[in-house]
Amino acid sequence: MNTKDVIYELRTRNGLSQDELAEKVFVTRQAVSRWENGDTVPNTEALKLLSNLFNVSINTLLGSPRQLICQCCGMPLDDTIIGTDKDGALNENYCKWCYADGQYTYSDMDELIDVCVKNMVSEQFTEEQAHAYLKQTLPQLDYWKRYEQLSDNGEFEQFKQQLIDEINALHIEGLPKVERLNALVGSFVNLAYPLPSGVSAKFLNDNKTYLGNQLESEFGGGRCFGVLANMDFILVSTYEAEGKKPELVLYKKR
Repeated sequence: MNTKDVIYELRTRNGLSQDELAEKVFVTRQAVSRWENGDTVPNTEALKLLSNLFNVSINTLLGSPRQLICQCCGMPLDDTIIGTDKDGALNENYCKWCYADGQYTYSDMDELIDVCVKNMVSEQFTEEQAHAYLKQTLPQLDYWKRYEQLSDNGEFEQFKQQLIDEINALHIEGLPKVERLNALVGSFVNLAYPLPSGVSAKFLNDNKTYLGNQLESEFGGGRCFGVLANMDFILVSTYEAEGKKPELVLYKKR
């Protein structure tokens, strides 16, 4: 699809007339008409406004002329997993796991490699091959090339350690000592927990990125502990493989 088709599809999918879209992005109806006829292309400011309005990347608005990859972990990007700046705008350089709300979530390349390898291993790709591939690829990405410039001098790592200390201080029976928290996107870990009232409830935002980890229960039995946290809360749960039969252990506001 090219730009004119993308804008037309997004406008009609969201039930907007040309006049309504024009009002939202501060242009005339004639300008929208020219975009959809292919006579002109939105300028940079208009593209930013359209991106924010429809929650799609500028790359998508331009007809996806290039393949986006995360400049921290190398993951191919689409609009559903692109990271966000502090103002909520999509940042087309990173995925939600590596960059969320204007914050880089990894400062240790080896730690990131350990996390990524687990998701890359398959019948065609061994753990050793995945590790070697990432060890070669990551240093070539923009984030690691400019790490000294982009780094927050360890502030986020200190925050993660504070969360780890708070979680371990809860002394939850059966929960192993938490050593590491990784970036986790809400839509992948937002389980519905049964409550005493008989209803089930989710506590996360699918579009947010949290810090968490999964650890095998010290009691065995095939259940795992899930730990999730951010600046506002700590959540601990247990569940079976693939998140089945979840039970909420603790939800604590910070």
